[in-house]
Amino acid sequence: MSQRTVLLPADIERALVRIAHQIIEHNRGIDGVVLLGIPTRGVALAKRLARNLASIEQQAGNELDPASITGQLDVTMFRDDLRRRAPRAPQPTRIPPMGVDDKTVVLIDDVLYSGRTVRAALDAVSAVGRPRAVQLAVLVDRGHRELPIRADFVGKNLPSARSERIGVELAEIDGADAVVITDATDTQTREAE
Repeated sequence: MSQRTVLLPADIERALVRIAHQIIEHNRGIDGVVLLGIPTRGVALAKRLARNLASIEQQAGNELDPASITGQLDVTMFRDDLRRRAPRAPQPTRIPPMGVDDKTVVLIDDVLYSGRTVRAALDAVSAVGRPRAVQLAVLVDRGHRELPIRADFVGKNLPSARSERIGVELAEIDGADAVVITDATDTQTREAE
């Protein structure tokens, strides 16, 4: 199985800083913006983005508590493939104290692929409130969309074959930061020989 690292820790940090600046610019500030990470890695990315937003705001002379705008949104029970996939224990949904009503919710995930996770996230958001707007930020967009969904903020576009697997590793979960592409056809080819 061939594997190659396409983003190193510095690349990931640079992408998250850029996304934080884009969120501020696109929303003309951070007032009324809520970041909701989609478990598992989207939650860690949301916390990092919130820290970057706080740092940028601090440089502008504004105070922002990163925890006050960050939450997590479990989409497990809103997926359309529950019958196909192995069951996964639902994670708690944590909404920041300000709620999501009339706020701009930025959904955060590690990889955008078919769009089905984001569709489930939109249903999950609707179950907890009525945001003014919903935006999407992803670290990696790998293409192969099955639904008409696109990200507003993308760290890196990585066009990939369907046979490839994009793995995002984060220090909070995996002990180190990296984005790795693994080609599963190598294994299948060797097994067939």
